[in-house]
Amino acid sequence: MMAEQAVPAEPQLAAQWARVRGRLQQEVGDVEYRTWLRQMTLVGLHGDEITVTLPSRFLRDWVRSHYGDRLSTLWQAENRRVRRVELRFGGLTLVGSQPPAEEAANGPALAESASPPAPVAEVARGEVARGEAGRGEERAERAVDGGLLDPRFSFDSFVVGKPNEFAYACARRVADAPASHGFNPLFLYGGVGLGKTHLMNAIAWDLTDSARPGGPVSVAYMSAEKFMYRFIAAIRSKSTMEFKEELRSVDVLMIDDLQFLIGKDTTQEEFFHTFNALVDAGKQIVVSADKSPSDLSGLEERVRTRLGCGMVADLHATTYELRISILEAKAARAGVPVPQKVLEFLAHKITSNVRELEGALNRLIAHANLFGRAVTLEATQEVLHDILKAHDRRVTIEEIQRRVSEHWNIRLTDMSSARRARAVARPRQVAMYLAKQLTSRSLPEIGRKFGNRDHTTVMHAVSRVAELMAVDSSFAEDVELLRRMLES
Repeated sequence: MMAEQAVPAEPQLAAQWARVRGRLQQEVGDVEYRTWLRQMTLVGLHGDEITVTLPSRFLRDWVRSHYGDRLSTLWQAENRRVRRVELRFGGLTLVGSQPPAEEAANGPALAESASPPAPVAEVARGEVARGEAGRGEERAERAVDGGLLDPRFSFDSFVVGKPNEFAYACARRVADAPASHGFNPLFLYGGVGLGKTHLMNAIAWDLTDSARPGGPVSVAYMSAEKFMYRFIAAIRSKSTMEFKEELRSVDVLMIDDLQFLIGKDTTQEEFFHTFNALVDAGKQIVVSADKSPSDLSGLEERVRTRLGCGMVADLHATTYELRISILEAKAARAGVPVPQKVLEFLAHKITSNVRELEGALNRLIAHANLFGRAVTLEATQEVLHDILKAHDRRVTIEEIQRRVSEHWNIRLTDMSSARRARAVARPRQVAMYLAKQLTSRSLPEIGRKFGNRDHTTVMHAVSRVAELMAVDSSFAEDVELLRRMLES
């Protein structure tokens, strides 16, 4: 007896599929749709089951894990016959044929994935997170009181540069000799994505390493939010003594994102008493926050004072050179060739934080790996266009005024003064011209920034500068130089 064949994608079914894809694209956005969903192919409908294929097992698993339920819901809204969506990879497998063994287990709404897809950085190099401590073995997750340590975050995988070298050195010192004089507590602070959590994990990894001289020590590592929730749970269950004894028995207490405790007076008080008990017992405290202790307004004065009595180390914003080094190290660990010009482009464009920089590279590598394309500058601009757009240079009128004043050696106050001498008026006109070209401000808004001048004055300045640039090459070069400096 011949095997039943899938109903072909007839016009009505094709129209339904087009509407399902369209709604999904609207929901997830163009970038996510192009990255993960564009290559879905409808095979057909057999009974109450729709079959869709994708070109790779990884892509199939990713779509199944992240969008499978939504696909089923959208199909059921389009076609009442559909009760189940089958996602497969490779060629157009007929629904009526026997499915491969690895897909034999079928759930009620969607075939179950054997396992969720690995993070893109791991997929790109085709392996589990390797021992980045330089030992070459696989590094499994390690549990401490408070949760799991991130296997990616070791001292050896931390790229050191001038903005973070002091914080790195302090973290190494604590990992080598906890509770040493002058380093207790260790307070790490800096903006989002600059490496605080990486260093915190690295310290905990070293302290709990069984090969550590003197043996591993007990570590409690948690976010300030988790500290608060555990404390509240202890109050509710009337087990505050057990909570206190548990945290005060460890050798090292590590609290991430301490700024979360601002405004939580009762939790702050408990943290203060725990802090004192551990320090008095010669135990190590490591804390991170987004600001220095003196700038954490909202924390009790006694808490801020104790936090500032040890070693305070900040992680500055990354430099261009450090961003290049981070990208090179990340690409090398991924085992994917990335042209130097692409790394330089990313380091120049994404300057806010390391987390976003690494995320952009991960996405670029995963895209190249999934679709078998080389990493090129053109592909980078296409794949990351949403990220790059968000990082486009936003020039302010104040910055334009300052740059122009410095270039022509006039006072910044002359930009809004009533002086009409050419030595002042011409630079002021150039600043108005650049404000019109480089910002989205309206003419009246620009005029207000230049001493509440009328919008017609700004219009005249813009047209006058354009005329002068057309006839005076030297003047045009000055204006273009200023434009490039402001846009870089």
